[in-house]
Amino acid sequence: MTKGKALRVVFMGTPEFAVASLDAIMQSRHEVVGVVTVADKPAGRGKKLRPSAVKQYAVEHQLPVLQPLKLKDPDFLAQLKNFRADVFVVVAFRMLPEAVWNMPPMGTFNLHASLLPQYRGAAPINHAIINGEKESGVTTFFLDKEIDTGRIIFQERCEITETDDAGSLHDKLMELGAGLVVKTLNALAEGNIKTIEQTALAQNELKPAPKIFKEDCRINFKQDAKACYNFIRGLSPYPGAFTHLVSPDGEGFLLKIFKTEIIDTDSTNDGSLQTDSKKYLQIACKNGWLDIKELQLQGKKRMETEALLRGFKIDENWTIA
Repeated sequence: MTKGKALRVVFMGTPEFAVASLDAIMQSRHEVVGVVTVADKPAGRGKKLRPSAVKQYAVEHQLPVLQPLKLKDPDFLAQLKNFRADVFVVVAFRMLPEAVWNMPPMGTFNLHASLLPQYRGAAPINHAIINGEKESGVTTFFLDKEIDTGRIIFQERCEITETDDAGSLHDKLMELGAGLVVKTLNALAEGNIKTIEQTALAQNELKPAPKIFKEDCRINFKQDAKACYNFIRGLSPYPGAFTHLVSPDGEGFLLKIFKTEIIDTDSTNDGSLQTDSKKYLQIACKNGWLDIKELQLQGKKRMETEALLRGFKIDENWTIA
């Protein structure tokens, strides 16, 4: 097998997850000739414009950066064409119009953080853990008209352990995906690509992975303890599962919960609270209790339960709403 040529690559991405893939391409024989990312956004108390993680990396490595507001803008399309790229690589970016993904001669491929066709959508990592999956993975596939439906190039599998949360699985898949992106580029350069239709892999009911909004993150303690446990770790550390803690005088506090353990004892009072006001805080679910290990009370930092109880008085007269 010949080694194949070095491909000219335009990389499109936004968050930290994408940076690992961009860096892996930079370390490979292939050449990143341009980077496309979102416009800088206001952030923090001062609302100063903050570049995306991908832009920060690109600037540090002196890569040309495009930040189009509209992906069909003629000036943007002309600049994109001037890169004379062989292939576009997309990792955690936006839905692309056909005028973009159909431009390079070798096509445009995307890295998705699931084993497609399962978990199509914006939040595959969160939904896989919320649903109690034992396995996830990454997929590279060629872009097509419908989102996340194109022909699959490669997949790599990854175990989800009982203690994984969205953060730890994110990091596993970020590294696994970076390697898969380079593997895909190498195969393209060598003319060694055999794709498969996603319908050929759709043997079970397909589970979606839609974007998660704040209102989706409220914990329902009427579910069994395992479902609540998976829901919390599926949203940890971001965006964070929450409930409301209510004092005896009726004052409410937003409470984010990041880490729990299941206590397998009978519970008939869903959402009730028990604590010694010093070391532990436990909440009843349908058929067990969750021992809250890490949490964040409104206006405070994330901390262990014992640290919170040292500075904030909670007793069993408090309730969960």
